[in-house]
Parts: sequence; C-alpha cells; structure tokens
Amino acid sequence: MFSADLLELTATELSNRIAARKVSCREVMQASLARIEALNPRFNAIVSLRDPEALLAEASERDAELARGERRGWMHGFPLAVKDLSHAAGLPTSMGSPLSPGSAARTDSLHVARMRESGAIVIGKTNTPEFGLGSHTYNTVFGITRNAYAPDRSAGGSSGGAAVALALGMLPVADGSDMMGSLRNPAAFNNVIGMRPSRGRVPGDPEQELFFQQLGTEGPMARTVEDTARLLAVQAGFDTRVPLSSPQALPAPDALQLDDNVEGLRVGWLGSIWPDLPLAPGIRELGERALETFRAVGCEVEPCTLDVPREHNWSAWLRLRQLLVGGKLGAYLSDPKLFAQLKPEAQWEIEQSRHLDAASLYQASLYRSNVYRAFLRLFERFDFVLAPSAQVFPFDAELHWPAEVAGVPSDTYHRWMEIVTPFTLAGLPTLNVRAGFGEGGLPMGLQLAGPIHADLGVLRLGHVYEKACGWGKQRPSVLA
Repeated sequence: MFSADLLELTATELSNRIAARKVSCREVMQASLARIEALNPRFNAIVSLRDPEALLAEASERDAELARGERRGWMHGFPLAVKDLSHAAGLPTSMGSPLSPGSAARTDSLHVARMRESGAIVIGKTNTPEFGLGSHTYNTVFGITRNAYAPDRSAGGSSGGAAVALALGMLPVADGSDMMGSLRNPAAFNNVIGMRPSRGRVPGDPEQELFFQQLGTEGPMARTVEDTARLLAVQAGFDTRVPLSSPQALPAPDALQLDDNVEGLRVGWLGSIWPDLPLAPGIRELGERALETFRAVGCEVEPCTLDVPREHNWSAWLRLRQLLVGGKLGAYLSDPKLFAQLKPEAQWEIEQSRHLDAASLYQASLYRSNVYRAFLRLFERFDFVLAPSAQVFPFDAELHWPAEVAGVPSDTYHRWMEIVTPFTLAGLPTLNVRAGFGEGGLPMGLQLAGPIHADLGVLRLGHVYEKACGWGKQRPSVLA
C-alpha cells in the first residue's frame, strides 16, 4: 500500500493487517513520520518528537517479533504520541509550562505503560495548554496547536494536540485526559471521537494524591468509535495502588464487539441543559438534526431537563476544581518570581483556592451529589442522554478564550465550557460523537452519556450512530 493509504485505515484494520503481516510496522512508522514532517510545522500537534532513525529501528524490532510469532497486543507497532501532561519514560513532561524541569521522565504513567505493553511505540508527545488549564491548546513552550479543519481556529483542549494529530492521520489512536471536557471538546472541534470513561475506569497516577482527585481522568481518542473502544480496553483495568479504580473488567481489545440492536432505546435530549445557558447560533440546530439519525436507527428520542439548579452545579465545579488545581500548583504562590511566570488562569485558580474553607467544600460536595442524583432520576426514564460538546464553534486561535458566548459575557476563563461540567461532576461515561459542521465548515460534536459504568453501552450506541451519520467521511481539506 502507498503510505497515505496506510494512514486512512482505521486502527482496528491496521492492527489486523500488522498481526497478519500484510503491513509492516516499519511501513506504518515511515508513513506516520512522513505525515508529521509534512503537516506538523503548520499545525503543531506533535512536540518532543524522537529521532526518526531510532523510531524506525524500534519498528523493525516489532516486525522481527512478529516474524518469531510474538505479538505484544492490539497496539503492536502503533506510533503513539503521549499527551504532554502524562509521563513517557525517556521524554520530558513539559505540561506546556516553562516551569517544568525539562528532564526526561524515568517511568511511564500507568495508562501509558499499558499502551506500551500492548505494543505501541512512543514517538513523542502531543501539545497541551499549560498544566492542562483551558480548553484551548497554546503555551509559551511550544506555541499554538491549530485546528485540523481551519488552521486559524482553536484546536480545543486540553487534548488539542492529540485530536489534531488524529484528524490529520499522524497517529492511529491517541490518549488524552479530561477534567473540563478535554477529551470531548477537542474531539468535537476536530471531527474525531473522544471518550471520558466512567470515574475509575482508567486508573490515575498511583504516585499522586489518590482520594480527592475525582474530576480528571485519562481516556481514549480515535477516528472511529470502535477504535476508541479498543483503546479504552487497553487503558482500563483495576490497579490495587489506585483504590478508587473500577474492578469491573472490559473485554480484551481484540475480542470487543460493538455491533448491537439499539431498537427501542430511550434517549433524552438535554439541549443546553439549562434554559439560560448560552449556545452559539447553529449548535443547537446541529444537535437537533442529529436526533433524527438516532431516531432513524430505532431510538426513541425526547427532550428532557437536568433537575438541578445551574448555579449549584457551577458553584460545585468552581470550588472542587480550585481545590484540586490549587492543591497541585499552590506551592508556586510562595515564590513570587515563579508565580509570575504562570499563565493568568493558573494564577487565578491558585488565588481562589486560598479562600476555600471546610464549609464551602462540604457544600460543593453536597451540590455535586445532587448533580449525580439528578442524572439518576433521568436514567429512570432514559437509557442515555445527549447534549452539545461545546457552547461555541472553534474560535480564533490567537485568543486565549472566548470573551462571550452568544452575546453573554464570560465571567471566568472557562465559563464557555460549562456544558461539560455536570457529566464530569457525576463521573458518567461520556462519548463525543460527531454532530456535523456549522457555518464556515467548522466541526461540532455531541456528548452521549449513560449511567455510571455503562461505558460499553455508550460505545455501542455511539458506534451504531456513527455508521448512520456519515460525518466521519469528511476529512480536513489539507488531506484532499
């Protein structure tokens, strides 16, 4: 096959062809490196790229293993760039910050180790905003990552580099992480798939704080729902060092099946979730057109409402996020020179965290509990729920964040991503699926969510919808 044709294969097809030795790992690596060389200078998705000759040598080693009948796993020979908030042994973890030490990580993050054990070859990192703060991928270390469909627009974030690398065919699959939509928003902005798994499905770092860190999680991204599911199966699994990780096992990646009958499934359409939550013109309309596809595959779709006050959800979100970000970065406050080098959004989170007290945190946890209970009531009526993945279309890449949404001023740097927060607070499995393209050809997505631990159910419905909607066939113009 020609190298460009190799990059058009789904990850599932690619894995099968590598396993059957119809395609060599070296050919795949050559194709990926050629695509990165051609497009990365313009889009800036991949950072800290390793030496190409060393990567080709590793790919040849993977081919030699297959010749001996040794296959490491579903990702055998896959080029993988790790999101630059996670550790990959031998590469620096910059976290997009000039304050990072710059030394190479000694070990892999847990989910990275699992992908490497499955046969992936780590080629470098994917770009992220500083410390992952803000759903727009830019930093002073590596610069701006640009949208795969419109290079003058934001790639989203914080898994923006991963989403763009996928959309442009640089990688077959990618890892990301999600606190405030970071697996959902960049996937929506770049017309790919991203999934925030159920709380605990993919264990976090066993060396970090283990009990309060319940908002962020690692997870999978890909160009198809099937590939996303198989990567999740690689990343997932209980680890005794992470006590809140899920003991519920998933099928092995090669054995996982998503084809299913969705006839009669009940789907609730949340729209903007709250009547006063602003959406940019065109986003609701794309979502409502997508509802017709869900109906066409046999689902029963009705409007619904999340019965929890918007201000309670937002208050819980602000306080709990400030607790976690301030806890991680608060040490910088003691050194004015270092603190001054942080992006303003990080400074704000740290400063706000200093005003938290026990009563406000307890109240935030109660509000969060009420968000979860509101979803439980919805799931008595519906099997799954839907909402847009973002409140705005990809915006000017030179901006730090949107100053307003549909004429409503943003009072914080992340208010424009409020629509993702209830799903995070409730810990629900939430999949970004494609909704289509708005005015100017800019992509948008939908959050498809199910009850806690219903990851496979969400993926199965997403898979059926994906085959029916056809939006995955629309590729960035630079690939035409």
